[in-house]
Amino acid sequence: MADPVTTPPNQWPDTDALTAWMQENVTRFSGTPVLSKFEGGQSNPTFRVTSDSGAYVLRRKPMGPVLPSAHAVDREFRVLSAMAAANIPVPRVRALCLDESVIGSNFYIMDLVPGRVFWDPRLPDLSTQERAGIFDSMNETIARIHSLDPDTIGLGDFGRKDDYLTRQVSRWTRQYEAARMDPNDAMERLIEWLPRHIPPEHPARVVHGDYRLDNVLVHPQEPHVSAVLDWELSTIGNPIADFAYHLMTWRIAPDLFRGW
Repeated sequence: MADPVTTPPNQWPDTDALTAWMQENVTRFSGTPVLSKFEGGQSNPTFRVTSDSGAYVLRRKPMGPVLPSAHAVDREFRVLSAMAAANIPVPRVRALCLDESVIGSNFYIMDLVPGRVFWDPRLPDLSTQERAGIFDSMNETIARIHSLDPDTIGLGDFGRKDDYLTRQVSRWTRQYEAARMDPNDAMERLIEWLPRHIPPEHPARVVHGDYRLDNVLVHPQEPHVSAVLDWELSTIGNPIADFAYHLMTWRIAPDLFRGW
C-alpha cells in the first residue's frame, strides 16, 4: 500500500529512470513499473514494483546525509546472494545499482516473495499448532544460518571475527553515554558489570542482527518461514548473541515492544 504521508516525496524513485535501468539490468523485465511503498519502519525505504513481467521489490538507501556505515544496501545484496546460494530462505536478488545518478541513491532489486507479516508475536488469530509451527520454523531457520561457515559461503571478510561481544558492549556503552540526558543508576551498574562478565566467544558466524517475527515472511497458508528479510545489520559475530536477540520476544512485555 502506498504511504505518501510518511515517506518524503524525494524518497520515491523516478519511474522513468528506474524503467530504463531495469530494462538494461534485470533479466526479462518488461513494462512500466508501478510503485507502492511497503508499510513498516524500514530504515531503508522499500517499494513494491509491479510491471508486465511480474512483481519485484526495490530497496534503496535513504536520500540525504547518513552515517558512513549505515544503510549499506550493497552489503544486504551481498549477504542475500550468499544466503540464497546456501539454500537459506531469502528473496532472490536480481540486480544492484551503485550509480546514485539513477534514482538518487544506491538500491537493489529482488523478487517479491508471497507471505504474511505478523507484528504481534502472540499470534492471537492463529491456533496453537500454527503458532508452534511458525516458531519452530524460525528456530530451525536461524540454526541453519548459524551453521554456515562464512569462509565457505564467500563471506569471510564480511566483518571482524574477533571479540564480537566485547566490541558490542563497548559500542552500545558509547552510544548510551552520547545520548544520556539524566542519571540512570541501573544502566551505570550494567555498564560496570558487563565488561567483567563477557562470556567466551563462539565460532564466528554470519549473524542477522535483527532476527524477529516481523522480519520474516511466513508462508501464505502454511506455518513456516518463506523468507528472512531486513539483513541491514548483518555481519560476522557470535551466533549465540544473535539467537539471544531472537529469544527476547519471550522476555519483553507486549506493551513495551512486540513481546509476549
